[in-house]
Amino acid sequence: MPGFIMKAKHDAASSSSSSSIVMDDQKPSSTSPKSVLGRLRRKLSPRKRENPSLSTDSEAISKHCSELQRVFDYFDEDGDGKISPAELESCVRTTGGKLSMDDAEAAVSSSDLNGDGLLDFEEFQKLMEASRDEEKNEELRLAFGMYEMEGSGCITPTSLKRMLSRLGDSKSIEDCKAMIRKFDLNGDGVLSFEEFSCMMR
Repeated sequence: MPGFIMKAKHDAASSSSSSSIVMDDQKPSSTSPKSVLGRLRRKLSPRKRENPSLSTDSEAISKHCSELQRVFDYFDEDGDGKISPAELESCVRTTGGKLSMDDAEAAVSSSDLNGDGLLDFEEFQKLMEASRDEEKNEELRLAFGMYEMEGSGCITPTSLKRMLSRLGDSKSIEDCKAMIRKFDLNGDGVLSFEEFSCMMR
C-alpha cells in the first residue's frame, strides 16, 4: 500500500476516532444504528491492545470473541441470553449514546437470523461485524475525500499532487500519474472510490 495512502488513512482514522467516543452529539436520524453500535463496542472494549506479533491467530480470535461476549453480556440486561430492541436502546442510552427504538428494532431485524425478534450471541456477532465494516468504509471515504478533486468523485493526478504537497511529499504530475496507473482498474487515468477501496483492502 503506498505511503501517501497510508498517511491519509491514518489521518482520517485519527480524526474519526477522536470524535467517535462522543456519542451525545450524534443525531439518530442521520447516524446509522450500526455506527452507534460500533462506537459503543469500542467504548466497552478494553483499551489496551496486545502486540499482534506476539499472539497467534487463534488467540486473537479468542480475545475478540471474549470482548464481544463482554459487550453482549452488558447489553443482555435480563440475562436470558438474548438482546431485545429495548435492551439495545437502553444500553446505548445508558452509555451516553442516542438510538431510537425504531433504529434499535432495525438493527436487531438486520441481524436476526431466526426471526424471533431478538439477538442471540451469534446474531450479535453478525451485527457487530457489519458495524465494523461500515466504520471501515466511512474511514475509507474520509481518506478518499482528502485526495479527491473537489466534487469530481475521483482522485486525479492534480488532486494527488496537491495533497502530497500538503503532506510534505512533493511529486511531479508524471509521478502522480504513474502512482494512479498502478491502481487504475478501468484505465481512465483517475481513481474512483471503488478503485481506491480495492487498493486499500
